[in-house]
Amino acid sequence: MSLAVLYSRALNGMDAPEVVVEVHLANGLPSFTIVGLPEAEVKESKDRVRAALQTAQFEFPARRITVNLAPADLPKESGRYDLPIALGILAASGQIPTEPLSRYEFAGELALTGELRPIRGALAMTSSMMRDANVPQNNSQVQNGGMPQKRAFILPQNSAAEAALVKEAIIYPANSLLEVCAHLSGHTALTQLESADFVHEVNYPDFSDVKAQSMAKRALEIAAAGGHSVIMSGPPGTGKSMLASRFVGILPEMIESEALDSAAIQSLNGNYKLENWKRRPYRAPHHTASAVALVGGGGIPRPGEISLAHHGVLFLDELPEFDRKVLEVLREPLESGRITISRAARQADFPANFQLIAAMNPCPCGYLGHHNNKCRCTPDQVSRYKAKISGPLLDRIDIHIEVPALSEDELTKASVSEHSQSIRLRVESAREKQLDRQAKPNNLLGTKEIEQYCVTDEAGMQLLKQAISRLSLSARAYHRILKVARTIADLAGDDEIKPVHIAEAVQYRKYDKAV
Repeated sequence: MSLAVLYSRALNGMDAPEVVVEVHLANGLPSFTIVGLPEAEVKESKDRVRAALQTAQFEFPARRITVNLAPADLPKESGRYDLPIALGILAASGQIPTEPLSRYEFAGELALTGELRPIRGALAMTSSMMRDANVPQNNSQVQNGGMPQKRAFILPQNSAAEAALVKEAIIYPANSLLEVCAHLSGHTALTQLESADFVHEVNYPDFSDVKAQSMAKRALEIAAAGGHSVIMSGPPGTGKSMLASRFVGILPEMIESEALDSAAIQSLNGNYKLENWKRRPYRAPHHTASAVALVGGGGIPRPGEISLAHHGVLFLDELPEFDRKVLEVLREPLESGRITISRAARQADFPANFQLIAAMNPCPCGYLGHHNNKCRCTPDQVSRYKAKISGPLLDRIDIHIEVPALSEDELTKASVSEHSQSIRLRVESAREKQLDRQAKPNNLLGTKEIEQYCVTDEAGMQLLKQAISRLSLSARAYHRILKVARTIADLAGDDEIKPVHIAEAVQYRKYDKAV
């Protein structure tokens, strides 16, 4: 047979649409053409495939070879199509049977020796394959009552383990082109990699390492319980970075769907490690990071730091040192939890449901308000320094706290601080209340949901009105105070928001004190 049809996957943001690989052999002068909007890496596969087939002692047909990657309007990139192209040539030339091909999807880059090299996005591709297998369709591939055929996935050995994290996926790892051909020909079957829970202990730095700073710890506990963003202000060496790095340790444990989403994004960059399964991501980009590095982008859109921190923490240290234009790109994803990257040729949508933890000094020298009184910054210098962060961005940050310098006694005396495990138990209990009540954390409540779930009494409302007047709060800030107060009430086990909860929430919106 001079025609072979195989199946693979492309990557388009978080989606991995199906790609049909059609290989046709015709008479005429020998040539090798790949069509279907291939990028440079795909065009180069011609030489890799030819060398791999010859090294594996297969015959490379001296015919007119045409490879079509359909759909034709979907850009194809990377070397993941090497394996299906090579198998298509072998099947079209009669060197391997064509009948088993429809039961599998293939992806893998070929070395010149015929060995299979790992690819990025294996987890995202497998997730899309399983999602497509559970969606009724109306096309020629539909079988068995309107459902598409459920295929197995043949992947390089080093990429198969992450793909097996997808439940019910049938994964066959292979080390070389020869192993895949032996499996398809019925000689030596590949061993299926069972989908199973990857169980390991997740260890985070502990809150007990941080001396004193009880107010900051309390604010971070509230932030963890309700999913709120935080900005910390204080002199150098007061523990801001230590607190931020330990914040992930008090967040609720990741559920299966969150872990899969987070792992799929990491897989898109080709750097996912199995030991990070169900470990909340903690990203801390340097203040020299560009806007593209932070939100994602490029000619072929890749996820940025805010997406890599999905279901985890994005820590921005020395916040005023970031370029103002870079910080402004955070405004939309902080509200929506997603980022859409648009380019002339394509558009990609990435999730970005992260918790922002930011830290900054109170002045250019860093020692404003320090008990050593060594700050010599003028009021004008302090104002210009704080003005590097725009009001609209600050307005989107729920909690503003001061992390003061420790006294000599606090620093030198032995102290027993609460462990992260104890804090996390309270956080998980409060989060469960929120999920039972409204099926989402408090930070995601919409305007109508705030009116329904964030109800306070007359005394609490009067306190809110005073705060709006004295602090000149915007409507957004008003709603955020209510959401933080709702979280404080949940931690206290109260069904209704009381004035004491409102008072504490207002304390976290004093810009002049905190930033």
